[in-house]
Amino acid sequence: MRTIRIHVDQALGVGLEVVLPAQAGEHVARVLRMEPGDPVTLFNGDGHDYPAVLHAVGKREVIVRVQAAESVLNESPLSLTLAQGVARGEKMDLIVQKATELGVARIVPLLTERSEVKLDAGRAEKRLAHWRAVVASACEQSGRARVPEVCPAVPLEAWLKGLANDDALRLALLPEGAQRPGELRFTSAGGLLVVGPEGGLGQRDTTALADAGFRGLKLGPRILRTETAGLAALAALQALHGDI
Repeated sequence: MRTIRIHVDQALGVGLEVVLPAQAGEHVARVLRMEPGDPVTLFNGDGHDYPAVLHAVGKREVIVRVQAAESVLNESPLSLTLAQGVARGEKMDLIVQKATELGVARIVPLLTERSEVKLDAGRAEKRLAHWRAVVASACEQSGRARVPEVCPAVPLEAWLKGLANDDALRLALLPEGAQRPGELRFTSAGGLLVVGPEGGLGQRDTTALADAGFRGLKLGPRILRTETAGLAALAALQALHGDI
């Protein structure tokens, strides 16, 4: 039987009794039909898995008791931030999910010159909560015990102004880019990867990126859709410089 991993947003420790989040509790009780004594694994993003057993399975809540804490060492040595132009609907969900599986450390949804998605304050907050839930679910499936940060959506130029002055390699995925993945050299600061939305990056975007020290990265002779481009680039970079 596969291990059931459940993300909980709280401190965990040996001997602690935890009420599962409502959706997770319903899945355990009604879908999986698990019973008291059955094993599950909790994690909260601190780098540990917490093996636990079901203590009580009720109609209103499911309680588990933590039995141990185990360090999980499966994070990539290559720390990558994916700054993704916000894509429509399920495309963005796919990008967020698969980027998490590929080991990304941080995801920044960007609003760019050609962005087709418009987010007012209320919708932006709902989308952020949804994307964070997608990331947590992807960590449950992939075995990650560190949950990638998902930042609030931000205009590209505002994000560029707030970047740290460190040694992170600054890359923008561009059809006319001159750099190839195998030519890059990363430091311990890792890298930032910018990917445009469905319409690609506009001239104002590329000028701002160049002014901020971003290099154009090219994957090959074919133009990739936004939901393919960033994931292909992450996979290539992890294969060449990370842990794939």
